[in-house]
Amino acid sequence: MADTSGRPAGGRSSGTRHPLVAVAMVMPLAILLTVVFGGWEAVVTQASSVAGMLGR
Repeated sequence: MADTSGRPAGGRSSGTRHPLVAVAMVMPLAILLTVVFGGWEAVVTQASSVAGMLGR
């Protein structure tokens, strides 16, 4: 029988994934790179800058 589901042959849909799924996939690598290269100070500085801008 012919496949009439409208999906690609691989079984996965070609739509976009949810933004929270993308964040969950990226965060472990981002945390690892931050720890390895010692970027905590930069993260804290940027976060405080963003928080200050949002507070205005």
